[in-house]
Amino acid sequence: SDRLRVERRTEDSVTLSWSSGRHQVRVWHFPFRLELLCDDEVMVTFNSKSKLWFEKLPKIFSWQRNDYSGLQKYINILYKITFSPSSGPSSIGADLCLHGFNHVYGLPEHADSLQLRDTRDGEPYRLYNLDVFAYGVYSRFGLYGSVPLLLAHKPDRTLGVFWLNASETFVNLRYSPADGQVQFKRCLQPETDVHWLSESGVIDCMVLLGPSPQQLFSQYAQLTGYQAMPPLFALGYHQCRWNYNDEADVKAVDAGFDDHNIPYDVIWLDIEHTHEKRYFTWDPVCFPEPARLQQYLGYKKRKLVVISDPHFKTDPDWSLYREARDGGHFVKNREGDLFKGLCWPGESCYLDFSSPATREWYSRCFGLDKYKGSTPLLFVWNDMNEPSVFHGPEKTMPKDAVHYGGWEHRELHNLYGFYQHMATAEGLIMRSGGKERPFVLARSFFAGSQRFGAVWTGDNVATWEYLKISIPMLLSLNVTGIMFCGADVGGFFWDPDPELLVRWYQAGALQPFFRGHCAKLSKRREPWLFGEEVTAAIRSVIQERYCLLPFWYTLFYQAHTSGVPPLRPLWVEFPREESTFAIDNQYMIGGALLACPVVERSVQEVKVLLPGDDECRCYNKVCVPVFQHTCVFFKSKVQTQSSLFCPQGAADGELYLDDGHSFNYRDKKAFCLRRFSMHSGRLRCRPASEDGTFDCDTVVQSVTILGVKSKASTATVHLSGESLLQRNTEVAEVHKLNTQVKVQVLA
Repeated sequence: SDRLRVERRTEDSVTLSWSSGRHQVRVWHFPFRLELLCDDEVMVTFNSKSKLWFEKLPKIFSWQRNDYSGLQKYINILYKITFSPSSGPSSIGADLCLHGFNHVYGLPEHADSLQLRDTRDGEPYRLYNLDVFAYGVYSRFGLYGSVPLLLAHKPDRTLGVFWLNASETFVNLRYSPADGQVQFKRCLQPETDVHWLSESGVIDCMVLLGPSPQQLFSQYAQLTGYQAMPPLFALGYHQCRWNYNDEADVKAVDAGFDDHNIPYDVIWLDIEHTHEKRYFTWDPVCFPEPARLQQYLGYKKRKLVVISDPHFKTDPDWSLYREARDGGHFVKNREGDLFKGLCWPGESCYLDFSSPATREWYSRCFGLDKYKGSTPLLFVWNDMNEPSVFHGPEKTMPKDAVHYGGWEHRELHNLYGFYQHMATAEGLIMRSGGKERPFVLARSFFAGSQRFGAVWTGDNVATWEYLKISIPMLLSLNVTGIMFCGADVGGFFWDPDPELLVRWYQAGALQPFFRGHCAKLSKRREPWLFGEEVTAAIRSVIQERYCLLPFWYTLFYQAHTSGVPPLRPLWVEFPREESTFAIDNQYMIGGALLACPVVERSVQEVKVLLPGDDECRCYNKVCVPVFQHTCVFFKSKVQTQSSLFCPQGAADGELYLDDGHSFNYRDKKAFCLRRFSMHSGRLRCRPASEDGTFDCDTVVQSVTILGVKSKASTATVHLSGESLLQRNTEVAEVHKLNTQVKVQVLA
């Protein structure tokens, strides 16, 4: 039924249909135009404004200094940069009209609002991966990563436009009716015009039809890949600083967490852990016994992450440099010599990760036999991989540098970090013989980077405005597939005051990747350095994060299998409620929790929009307002506690369990997936998948049912034929069950 068939032909057009005729595509040959229809209503028009454009590369091209293509002239005017593409002008562009839509999202990474803004009075959105020091907020300037996916939403449909192009790209948006035509909005059909313009490449544009947000996420994941299933430890708290000085410093920080009863899973080392900025090495004075250090942490079930950047110190005496040089693994300049640029080690060469042979060689560098001092407890952080070149144009690689196969850097710039992320993740998998899940954090990314690990929002600043902007930034990443993401808690540069630090911990604990991080010029920022009141507040936040780990882990399993993000704008869960469409200071964690982090100084009252209400409600709370919509599972030591808010007496939820680290869930179906449902006063637990074979020892310790209308509530629990009763004035609670994850409750 999904096969295309010809519905009608004319001299100028042809109409094709699928889905029993419900969906149609109508194509005109001159001028070329394409319409997508659903139930005879036009949804998308391609080339509606006749801006389809491509420059054909001549077979023989003689470039002169001021001979720019149309796009290059545009870039030069905007950013005053001179380019010298040796292959000649090759820009491409196209426009689409999205009919009936006036809420558009996506196109990360920008420090901007969740809903994309009309660009007619300002610069376009730029997709060009760059190392930007203390980036400006509410800016359309390109940052560390790029995902050329745009999502449009209205009450009855969500659709996406995926522009698969890794060269520098500009996107212009025009909403109609415009803001100046508010009085005419009721009589005008809303629409959004989108104009894509890329420096090079081919036109490869895909429209995702949804119609629901969840279906669109699944369609996009089928194109670019599903979120990697992280190891469980990666969802815990991470402690990082540029830099922890030596092994004694690492052990002292580690002990501090124990002394102050603050849980954490991972401690990180920046570039100073290496021998003179040579990656895959250790400073012989500060880190003389790295394997023993990892074993020391491993005894407490903790891990170590070290940095590995894409530049190699130009040092003929270093064996890895010689291997890379002699193996042809470095990017070249336009004359065919090694491209050399400045980065942390000084003069450096840059690995050409676009080459499969280079990626394979780099992956082998993580082997325990080659990476001396490493153990299976060591994981990796890819930084500076936009790539960052300190004296390069816009602090990156020249566009005429030459990659594997003769491709110029301008063709694949936005893929550079993607390829390093890929090679690193494959290296850690290879290290374990294909048995263990990797953890790799990368700063630069592209569509599909979700398959390899996590990203973060780069070098932010310890101010309230950066805390505030981190929320829409992370929401934009989640709806475009980059789901395992976070922002440096506390801000990377400068020093947060205690209030800001606590608020940032509260926000970070409710986001997928949770890491405290700061620069070496910032004051030390371990959670116990600000007095007992601050320590207690941070301890409470981190402990609550660990209580929610079963819930987060289940959300990542759902992302891994269905493409639905853990962090969701309100409109994803409440697609018909237009009051939610522009909200980006609140969000859903899964379908169960609504969070509204406090992001302003000295706030005592928070306004929260609860979907279904006619107006916002005010809450006088010092902590972050978090509202429970349905079934959530909490961890208390080794038990699982189920807490339910039951609107209309109904709630559902899932709990996913596996060993937390291996690929056995995939290769041996060693997992447990249970569905809990509360309907008509009865809570039931049943298998959500018949495939799972994981024999878990997790038990349900207690059940709490919120929203019970009767003050004289009674809960009856049936366990192996035995009935237990529990009464409560406000809620129904049953404690000390200590049963396997199989329970039936009547309330």
